[in-house]
Amino acid sequence: METRTIYLCRHGKIHREDDQRRYLGQLDPPLSGEGERQAGALRDLLGQAGLTAIYCSDLARSRRTAEIVAARSEVPVIALRALREISLGEWEGVAFADIARRYPDEFRARGADIAYYRVPGGESFADCALRVVAAFREILASSAGDIAIIGHAGANRVLLCHILGMPVANLFRLGQDYACLNIIQCGGTGYRLKLVNHRDTRS
Repeated sequence: METRTIYLCRHGKIHREDDQRRYLGQLDPPLSGEGERQAGALRDLLGQAGLTAIYCSDLARSRRTAEIVAARSEVPVIALRALREISLGEWEGVAFADIARRYPDEFRARGADIAYYRVPGGESFADCALRVVAAFREILASSAGDIAIIGHAGANRVLLCHILGMPVANLFRLGQDYACLNIIQCGGTGYRLKLVNHRDTRS
């Protein structure tokens, strides 16, 4: 089996209406101006990678980042719903502080069981992992050469847990900053993680 390199990235910074930390999930805000610049820096990092394709989620922040990365090349951008961020159901768009105040028991329960707790109407991180890992395997099976995947913080973390053989409950031990780069090699001996959460700090 040929050795392939997978460049797993997070989208750039999103536009926010205020400074409150909110559960975003599958809401669809655009990139901010800073996020567009971060995506440009990611494009420069990947400029000599020889990509055959760029996969992304179909949410605007991921898709736009992928379009900017692909802008100076003829590399196709393929958007997949299965690569979306975790669905947070009824909590999407609500500030962390408001959830903690209005639903203190549920807020504590999720913190105590971050892998398997499902927000009403949403997914657990274990659910998200099943979806994203299946999509990753399908991408590898249906593509060739070195590719990029432009994902989301939570979705990337559960995929990296899979690569490392690490419990999903430990996903927040992995940093995933805006427009970060992770490098995964895959081949006959399985996966090897070469780089985690790298960013061009000039962006």
